[in-house]
Amino acid sequence: MTSRYKRALVTGGAGFIGSHLARALLAEGLEVVVLDDLSLGKRSNLPKGTQFIEGNICDPVPVSRALEGVDIVFHNAARVSVRASISQYVEDAQVNVFGTLSLLRALVGTRVSKFVLASSMAVYSDSETPVPIDEGFSQRPLSPYGTGKLAAELYALQICAAHGIDVVPLRYFNTYGPGQAFTAYVGVVTIFATKLLRGEQPTIFGDGLQVRDFVSVHDIVQGNLRAMHSDVTGQVFNIGSGIGVSVQEICQLLIAKIAPDISPLYAAAQPGETRNSIANIELARQRLDYQPTRSFERDVDEVIEALAAS
Repeated sequence: MTSRYKRALVTGGAGFIGSHLARALLAEGLEVVVLDDLSLGKRSNLPKGTQFIEGNICDPVPVSRALEGVDIVFHNAARVSVRASISQYVEDAQVNVFGTLSLLRALVGTRVSKFVLASSMAVYSDSETPVPIDEGFSQRPLSPYGTGKLAAELYALQICAAHGIDVVPLRYFNTYGPGQAFTAYVGVVTIFATKLLRGEQPTIFGDGLQVRDFVSVHDIVQGNLRAMHSDVTGQVFNIGSGIGVSVQEICQLLIAKIAPDISPLYAAAQPGETRNSIANIELARQRLDYQPTRSFERDVDEVIEALAAS
């Protein structure tokens, strides 16, 4: 499909999701600019052919440079830890809320005609049962991270509408895939697999029966491309697999593949994390023609191989 856009900015484009997205946009024939402060992203993640600008989204100088000639923005730069946001709520808001506002202010009056925002399933309240939730589900976030992401959505919808810029916030569910950096807080699949590859016991917080929607980074990228090609604006979409899997099931599957003799440790449940979180993706199917093509069972070997090689 030929894109109406010529030059894209991907904030956070040296990170996990952003680098996959940048690569896909290049494959679609767009010029791609990446803005990243390398706080978590790596230069080695940058696809060949991107223009890289090192800088923070709160700094107007690199942001202004990055926006030169750009007609579509994919905003993925963020602090992404629910657990860390519990204590570091000021730092979380500085990037996820004020950073988004700084970027929005900078793009007003430029050539940018579309803004695709990476939001999160953390904007939702907890679901009492493991059933898919749609975009109208209760939005009383359990963490400062979720609160910040919800605020960023609302600001983006209001500011873009006021300035005639198309806007599509995408609520990512639990993303996994090759290239995700190992940290103690983010990406349970990467955390479990990395621990097992090191011969260490993975830790399950809570009873492990909490249910999540694990969505491939390749499908997250597909959701972004569908949002780019769509005429839809002012609408928020869930981007997930639509399938719920318990954390315990994920852990046991990885143990079976990597280290069958290792058993998990259990620790107290962490504050700010939902019990059940599964995406109802019907709206994205209908309005964006989004259709997940990956499954954890088929893709898990790709993740393990990438981690083993890193």
